[in-house]
Amino acid sequence: SQSRVSRIMQGEDHIARLSLIERIADALRIPGAYFHLAARPWEATGEPGDGVPRSRGAGARPAGPGGEVSPPPAASASPIAAAAPVESSRTARGGPDSGGLVVEEDRAELRYEDGMYVAHQRRRVLNTGIEPVTRYLMRISVDRFPGDQERSARLYRSNPLRWEELQLSAHCGDEQMSWQVKTDWDALKEVWLLFENNQGRFPLYPGESAWIEYSYRVGEEKWGPWFQRAVRVPTSFLLVVLDFPAEVDPVVWGMETSMTADVFPFRTAIARADAADRRVFTWSTSKPPLHARYRLEWNFRAGTTSRNPAGRTVPRPSEQMAATGIVQVGDPMLHQPARSFGLPAEAEDARRVVAELSSTMERVSALHTFGKGMGIAAPQIEINRAAAIVRSADGDILTLLNPRVIESAPESDEQYEGCLSFFDVRGIVPRSLELHVEHTDISGRRHITVYRQGLARLVAHEIDHLHGHLYTDRMRPGTAPIPVEQYRGTGSAWTYHP
Repeated sequence: SQSRVSRIMQGEDHIARLSLIERIADALRIPGAYFHLAARPWEATGEPGDGVPRSRGAGARPAGPGGEVSPPPAASASPIAAAAPVESSRTARGGPDSGGLVVEEDRAELRYEDGMYVAHQRRRVLNTGIEPVTRYLMRISVDRFPGDQERSARLYRSNPLRWEELQLSAHCGDEQMSWQVKTDWDALKEVWLLFENNQGRFPLYPGESAWIEYSYRVGEEKWGPWFQRAVRVPTSFLLVVLDFPAEVDPVVWGMETSMTADVFPFRTAIARADAADRRVFTWSTSKPPLHARYRLEWNFRAGTTSRNPAGRTVPRPSEQMAATGIVQVGDPMLHQPARSFGLPAEAEDARRVVAELSSTMERVSALHTFGKGMGIAAPQIEINRAAAIVRSADGDILTLLNPRVIESAPESDEQYEGCLSFFDVRGIVPRSLELHVEHTDISGRRHITVYRQGLARLVAHEIDHLHGHLYTDRMRPGTAPIPVEQYRGTGSAWTYHP
């Protein structure tokens, strides 16, 4: 599908099955040696192709005066920006790669104001090869609904990112750079920045370095709440700055994805500075590994508020949860059965959903003390897939993929529960004290795990979400939730007697 091709091109997905690589090689007549395979059967037949891979990408459009490109037909792209290797003149002619490119400094700034995101990138590049560099590949990708590729695809099909919206401009030192379109998709745009303009050419010769700068803009209706840096060439220093209005009360966190697709928080903290009416977040790293991806995410917490008796402005619990991205009661998503994963074929999709759930849990945990533990199901963050994560009262994290209850003990008890999707109330719910749950790991193997007491309650609550049920569906007839102000158990563990 186009959405998966886009994810692969963005470095967020990869092809793991040999059979699929062989199919691609045969369909596009790419010689087997290109993929380190044996020669394909058709290579021995002398079919056209003479060993040169055929490109099916969009053809580059000639650059006009000042580096402008005549707008392509209506179509377009999804936030990531990443550098690809500079091509030397010999490489561009089809000869062997003549050497490497080093990014000595990579500085990216993203500023949000009045519903518009403006990205400005500066890179100091060094030509360590033996041929002059004549062009540089840059990429723009935006995803309005991370974790829900189908929803994003529908958005960009109906309202694609257009060239005239981007207002792309690029410079090498004091020289304006012309540019050519390489890829023009609804969810991805790639552009060759040329070391030339209508005044002449200024290639980057071996041993020389130069600052490349470019900027573009995207409206918030097409830009998701994240900004990613992908390390595609050796890089000595990477810096990211996010500049937001203080009035939206932004909070920022970061996740790193390794070459093996493992996801974990940044190893160093994101610095924050408040100046006048702006809140600026800065993060940097030295010598990042190749193929690593650093993703900064944020949330604007400012929303509808109420006042407490002291007169201070205080958001309601439900407003706080909504600000973190939790779907609230009344949304049809909460009443739809979630779609199961086909594992291991959809392992990458499952990892992405779990990463989104983990990010949301980090945001929610900063707003409330969960003495009894907590959980989040994928439908609560607008992803209709059968995944949930649970954090026990002891802090252990459980990942549930395609879970279903296969057995429950007859013994039960009643305890108060809260739900992030309507966090202004608490309801007393009867639950079994022991559950036997079948679930699947990322490799497709099935497991049966027994959960007891409070952990069984947490798991049952999240499995209910995956079947389109809320805890109010489990309450005894005639009972109703109570306002959170009347609940006296916040921050304390559930009580069980031997």
